[in-house]
Amino acid sequence: MRNLKRLILAVALIVAAPAAFAEDFKVGDITVSQPWSRATPAGAEVAAGFMTITNGGATPDRLVAASSDVAPMVQIHQMSMQNGVMEMKEVEGGLESPAGGSVKLEPKSYHIMLMHLMHPLKEGDRFKIELTFEKAGKVTVDVAVGGIGATKAPGA
Repeated sequence: MRNLKRLILAVALIVAAPAAFAEDFKVGDITVSQPWSRATPAGAEVAAGFMTITNGGATPDRLVAASSDVAPMVQIHQMSMQNGVMEMKEVEGGLESPAGGSVKLEPKSYHIMLMHLMHPLKEGDRFKIELTFEKAGKVTVDVAVGGIGATKAPGA
């Protein structure tokens, strides 16, 4: 009987673990899902934040600014291929979140660029990013830090 209880507890913990990283953050019609970042090596001065932004409203909104306690300079960036070369640049005027749709901030695409990191990001850590939307306003999201080479949110 004792082994059965242990087995049930172990299964419950395994099933619940990914849910710990599945928290959504909401402001107005905007929902931000699975915010995450990668761990950084010692001495790194930049990191990126990733997430999915869903607009449940009938009108578009725009992510116009971001800030964080781990970096004094935070920008909205986009990576793209131009003539066979990967380029990264700041998104001027903010990032549109279409009405009734979503936009993914993910590696090799749109992301939140954290510059001049105050300390390395370590796997398993969490930190905050405050996002400012043109219509919905501000929301603070809790960012989970995955491994250095992570390609998706921890627990996803």
